[in-house]
Amino acid sequence: MADTESLKGAMPADIEEMAQNLLSAACEKGVPLATAESCTGGLLASLLTDIPGCSHIFERGFVTYSDAAKCDLLGLHRKQIDECGAVSRDVAIAMAQGALDRSNAGLVAALTGFAGPGGDDDEEGLVHIAVARANGEPRHEEFHFGAKGRGPIRLEALRAALAMMHEAL
Repeated sequence: MADTESLKGAMPADIEEMAQNLLSAACEKGVPLATAESCTGGLLASLLTDIPGCSHIFERGFVTYSDAAKCDLLGLHRKQIDECGAVSRDVAIAMAQGALDRSNAGLVAALTGFAGPGGDDDEEGLVHIAVARANGEPRHEEFHFGAKGRGPIRLEALRAALAMMHEAL
């Protein structure tokens, strides 16, 4: 019988396992989680709330697809987005810090990127991920997943964010 109460099986098995491992570790350590997502459109938050028994450690998710949402919900300054670009190291780190400041989370992942297809100046598959802990320095990584299409790029971004979050615990 199909699991009609969750999205189990909708994601690749390795991603579901990574999410389970992250949630278990966060529960063990008592570290609430939050996300600030642009290019993944809330997929990470959805994944982290779909696992029974551990999802209570997920505090909240911010889906900030537009520049205005990044400013309104996470406190970024429009000037920073205009100068650095919405898909940049500085914006990813500011998104993570904004999510920490606006939640009760102890660990946050922020993702911003071009899932594609992009404009002439947009590198399809470019994703910036920042992970920040309360009272700690944020960690940033830049990924070049290539022109694989929106779905595969988003899945690669989930894998990278889950790995970075787990390492930061």
